[in-house]
Formats: sequence, structure tokens, C-alpha cells
Amino acid sequence: QEGRQEGRQEGRQEGRQEESVQLALRLLRRRFGPSLASAHEQRICNLSLEQAEALMEALLDFQALTDLEIWLTAQGMAPT
Repeated sequence: QEGRQEGRQEGRQEGRQEESVQLALRLLRRRFGPSLASAHEQRICNLSLEQAEALMEALLDFQALTDLEIWLTAQGMAPT
């Protein structure tokens, strides 16, 4: 019983993380269009739930892709 409960909790957490990452990507694509590189997308997909939520707030202030690059680097998401 306890193991199933833990599994459900982990599943919910992973679902929230995936949903947050996908929303952040949609917002960034809307803002920057095709100039959002797949390398940026890969780095964003590796964000934690907390980082993805923070990114959604931060992107409201982004003026250029360099702002995203700076933010990702500050989060420890080095370019691949």
C-alpha cells in the first residue's frame, strides 16, 4: 500500500514537471518563434518543476534569446 502511494506521488510530480516544461516551451516559442533552437529546448526539458515554474515567470521579462541563455546558465543548465 505504501509503495503504491509513493508511486502515485512520484507520478503526479513527474506529470506536473512535464506539464510545466511544455507550457514554458509553448510560451517561449510564442515569444521567439522559430529562433528558439532545439539546443535551448533540450536544456529546458531538463529543468526541475521549480525551475520550469521560475522560467515561466522570468520569461515575462525576456527581451531576446540572450536573456533565456543567461537565465539557463544561471540555473546551471550549461549548453550541450
